[in-house]
Amino acid sequence: MTHHLTIITGASRGMGLAMAQQLLDAGHHLLCLSRRHNDELGQRATRAGLRCEQWAVDLAQPEAAATRLEVWLAAQDGASAATVTLINNAGVLPRIAPLAAIPAAELAAALRVDLEAPMLLTSAFLRGTGQWPAARKILNISSGLGRSPMASQAAYCAAKAGMDHYTRCVALEQAAGPNGARICSLAPGVIDTDMQVQMRGAQPSEFPDQGTFLKLKEKGALTSPAEAAARVLAYLARPDFGSIPVADVRD
Repeated sequence: MTHHLTIITGASRGMGLAMAQQLLDAGHHLLCLSRRHNDELGQRATRAGLRCEQWAVDLAQPEAAATRLEVWLAAQDGASAATVTLINNAGVLPRIAPLAAIPAAELAAALRVDLEAPMLLTSAFLRGTGQWPAARKILNISSGLGRSPMASQAAYCAAKAGMDHYTRCVALEQAAGPNGARICSLAPGVIDTDMQVQMRGAQPSEFPDQGTFLKLKEKGALTSPAEAAARVLAYLARPDFGSIPVADVRD
């Protein structure tokens, strides 16, 4: 068993891009599922002599992505992998407004990306690697909003709460079988990403907590994507990863 393989969603920008860059620097082969290719990632992998396959996929249509992943895993040489990891990082916010003000199609798309896609990809990953001797890990990037309600964030809060709870269920299932995958739904802290920009730009009349996010930026309380990625990957590398199925990187 000679190499490490990591599958990561949302790797073309923000913390996902930073994680992908740091994983390449650590010698991992990557499969990236994102809305678009990132040329720098490919060049970085080439310089390091690593594989970085990038799929331009729309995770609002997650069944196709999950089916493709399962077929792809079946074609890999699982016996040569020391570790294989799935990082469900991609996420979207619908328009920040009360639930009744958001069109049904926008809500449905957000829930597919934020909850349905991670569940389907997790299922495909578990089937596709079930006979591999490699150590298997699943890292779901959650949020504190999955654990604390906030007005005008119903879709995102519900999706992350669902991510936390399906992680608990999968942890119980995997603990009962041979070479079970270790899984954790991890809140990464408050990060200076496009989502924060979206929250700061929301209408105060529709988002009562907008001022909170403005103050976080003003006080310099936001973690950079690179720093957040380093903390998350350090948590993923812990010997006890998965012993707590729902966790916070700040704990």
